[in-house]
Amino acid sequence: MILFNDTKGGFQMAVPKRKVSKARRDKRRSNVWKLSMPGMVKCSNCGEYNLTHRVCSACGYYDGKQVIAKKEA
Repeated sequence: MILFNDTKGGFQMAVPKRKVSKARRDKRRSNVWKLSMPGMVKCSNCGEYNLTHRVCSACGYYDGKQVIAKKEA
C-alpha cells in the first residue's frame, strides 16, 4: 500500500486515474483461464486410454474388476 503525504498533514492512498478496461483486466487474468489436459491413464485390462477414476469404455473394467458387462459384436 502506497501512502502520500497530504498538504493538511494527513495521508492519502494512491488512486488510479482511469478505470481499468475489460481487455486489460482480462489480459492480466488470462493465465487463470487456460485449459489443462485431463488426466489420462492406460486401462490395466485392455491398455486403452481413459480418464482417471472412470470405468473403461472399451472393456468395462475399473480397478481390476469388471463393472460393466460389454456385449461382443
